[in-house]
Amino acid sequence: MKRRALFSVSDKTGVVDFARRVSALGYEIVSTGGTQQALEAAGVSVVNVSQITGFPECLDGRLKTLHPVVHGGILAMRSNHDHLAQMELLGIELIDLVVINLYPFKQTVLKEGVKLDEAIENIDIGGPTMIRAAAKNWQDVAVVVDPADYGAVITDLENGTLTNEKKFALAAKVFEHTAHYDALISDYLRRETGASFPETLTVTYEKVQDLRYGENPHQNAVFYREVGGLKGTLAEAEQLHGKELSFNNINDAAGAIALIKEFDMPCAVAVKHANPCGVGVGATILEAYRNAYEADPKSIYGGIVALNRACDAETALEINKIFVEIVIAPAYTDEALEALTQKKNIRVLLLENVSEPPGVFALDTKKVAGGLLVQSLDRLDRAETVTVTEKAPTDEEQAQLDFAWKVCKHVKSNGIVLVKGNRTVGVGPGQTNRVGALKIAADMAGETARGAVMASDAFFPFSDCVELAAEIGVTAIIQPGGSVRDADSVEACNRLGISMVFTGMRHFKH
Repeated sequence: MKRRALFSVSDKTGVVDFARRVSALGYEIVSTGGTQQALEAAGVSVVNVSQITGFPECLDGRLKTLHPVVHGGILAMRSNHDHLAQMELLGIELIDLVVINLYPFKQTVLKEGVKLDEAIENIDIGGPTMIRAAAKNWQDVAVVVDPADYGAVITDLENGTLTNEKKFALAAKVFEHTAHYDALISDYLRRETGASFPETLTVTYEKVQDLRYGENPHQNAVFYREVGGLKGTLAEAEQLHGKELSFNNINDAAGAIALIKEFDMPCAVAVKHANPCGVGVGATILEAYRNAYEADPKSIYGGIVALNRACDAETALEINKIFVEIVIAPAYTDEALEALTQKKNIRVLLLENVSEPPGVFALDTKKVAGGLLVQSLDRLDRAETVTVTEKAPTDEEQAQLDFAWKVCKHVKSNGIVLVKGNRTVGVGPGQTNRVGALKIAADMAGETARGAVMASDAFFPFSDCVELAAEIGVTAIIQPGGSVRDADSVEACNRLGISMVFTGMRHFKH
């Protein structure tokens, strides 16, 4: 009995060799426009789909495969005698192999300046219909949507070993493929409408790599990336040196990258266990790194360092004095790269757009058991700052308060940050009460807390944080305000000679 294969691919990678070998097995190749031209140019005999449907391609190619002769040939069950009798009565021949990949919708919408009309024309209609039909009838039809599978499939066909188990796996891949495709379309169209939160949310990611393990060695893990909007994210980074990233490396590095975007002047950020442990700014990236290191020389060990300027040789040599897991920078001099790569266990990442702000449609998500929390990104720095105490901060104190506030935004709540001399001197993250967070920050700072400024990610419910801040030598405080007992904290500041400003905006980070 004659066997028939249907080919219609946008991505023509490897398709000529695959089709040639399929044809050599005795399959009649049926194809459409561009695929037919590519195969015939390579000497593969092809029957145009219009020859089997008896109906011409029309509507500028929008209609060519949506026909009972095509879909009957794909959907007929070989084990169903009624199906086979109907096929014979209607003169429809069976299709045994379907090789299709879809119009390049993703590549189209990722192009700079793409118009809606062009995107719409790259929404495939016939392709998804045919591969879904073939996947539904997987026991009788082999369906291939990924050029990476051509080699294994043709080898099995040539050896007569394409089993139902393998065909089922190919069918499952179809629905992953169409779900991904449709999610991209719905996401693009949603953005075109300007809507942020649809009634139903379908998100799609593409696999980057398997990870050695998750947060702990007994957990399996994979890294996926979003489609589009990758500028300035870890998913866009190029690894120049070192072993593959771990689950925790990726999580911590993403936090470092998010924080460094807050600063325009040369800045270095050190992160440990998802919290900043040292942040410094300076006239040069070397000065910024030294400030970040001095912020907490103990915690930076084994941490992640992100820079927002090119890493030069001198900075690289300073970094090499300790062990860090990862260095991220927008560029490296040849000498810096040579120095860093002398260390076997360091990972060196190049992220040219490290300072690029998140895309306008970027969302923040958090998985919880049984659901997904979705919110817009915490983009805004603060509302208008208002001095609420008798004493106003000096210009120098205000600059340090601005610095502390930017860092505090990226510290797990309850969070307290102490800053002095263009660097953090104490970070108190993730405590169940604000006084506990301040005590941690104060203990880290020690005597350097004297003359420091303080940021709190949320308001003070009582005056106890102000009183403790005065004890350790804090001179100015920035906090959102908004407590029913704000007056107690303001009174304490006035009594203790501390200036305080309200931002009118909190920055919880859970």
